[in-house]
Amino acid sequence: MSLTETYQYNGQGYYPFLIREGWQVAQLNYVEDRRPENIKSLEVHHLTDKAFMLIHGSALLVSAEINAENITYSMIHMNSGILYNIPKKVWHTVALKEETKVLIIEKDKTHLEDSELYDLNDKQYKQFLQEIHKIW
Repeated sequence: MSLTETYQYNGQGYYPFLIREGWQVAQLNYVEDRRPENIKSLEVHHLTDKAFMLIHGSALLVSAEINAENITYSMIHMNSGILYNIPKKVWHTVALKEETKVLIIEKDKTHLEDSELYDLNDKQYKQFLQEIHKIW
């Protein structure tokens, strides 16, 4: 009998695999919509922070300030083993290269109850890609 639970996710995209009252752990694995060219929106959580840790591969953690139609980006090339926190009310997304895996720790049901999307217009999308290509 084992007293330790183990979890592993090898599929594509986002999957919350350990959910407890008040918090959850999810994994985001490479999927086509996380390639920079396919990211067309940012998300925000008004009630909770969201933490990210690179498990494997290459990822950019993007945070942003939106003022009217102007967006100011902060982009971090993630390093394995470092925990990155996006505070509540900060717009963000994560861009992934193939075979990348990112661990996500957040309040339970955040992705269901506390997520808002901001769709990038054409000008904002072009700016987003220009900023990404400065790093990648």
